[in-house]
Amino acid sequence: MFFVLPLLPILAVYIAAAVLPAVFLLRYIYRQDTVEKEPPGLLLSLLAMGVLAALLSGVLERLAETVLRMMIDPGSPVYTILLAFLVVALVEEGTKFYLLRQRTWEHPAFNYRFDGIVYAVFVSLGFAAFENIQYVMRYGLSVALPRALLAVPGHMSFAVFMGVFYGRAKLCEAYGDEAGIRRNLATGYLFAVFLHGFYDACAMIGTSRSTLVFLIFVALLDWRVYRLLKRESAMDAPV
Repeated sequence: MFFVLPLLPILAVYIAAAVLPAVFLLRYIYRQDTVEKEPPGLLLSLLAMGVLAALLSGVLERLAETVLRMMIDPGSPVYTILLAFLVVALVEEGTKFYLLRQRTWEHPAFNYRFDGIVYAVFVSLGFAAFENIQYVMRYGLSVALPRALLAVPGHMSFAVFMGVFYGRAKLCEAYGDEAGIRRNLATGYLFAVFLHGFYDACAMIGTSRSTLVFLIFVALLDWRVYRLLKRESAMDAPV
């Protein structure tokens, strides 16, 4: 016990470096929800859903990657692209989406379109914070800044697009539009998968050209998400 005590301040610094970027973005999203704030208990449970999604994704990704290695040479560019899209993006956004819907679709607090964005982002940033703690503990504080500027906002950006269509799907439910519900849920999920997969593919390929494409993509995505949040917040409507 006494050997552990001197390590506690260092541990606290590592955890703070990993979690604070997510906290900052959570606060930003929370403030954009101007019509009606969501119940704190629900939001905390969504963060927990994000952690659960990260744990489930870790198991599912290892299984899927094992299968992919048996089918395709791990040294090929095709393997890298399929790993990014069909393993990492498909699984991670899938676990987030599944738990998001299980926790919020029938919740009485889900009564405004912008709520869909709030819920999706809270799940995604719970995922990102937990993942970030793992990275910082494994690789040290050197990864904290780049992940704070890229990975954590990336998870939020994918969730914003998912949340926009999630809110629209809830609006379709109010009109009894079953086809609209399915279409918007599928569109939100596939948008998140595509953005996540493209992000990871560019990062994994690692050439100078893919790195340039990656940086341009991140800048454009951040700009688009900022504009989208402002628009959706201003045009929020009951569902």
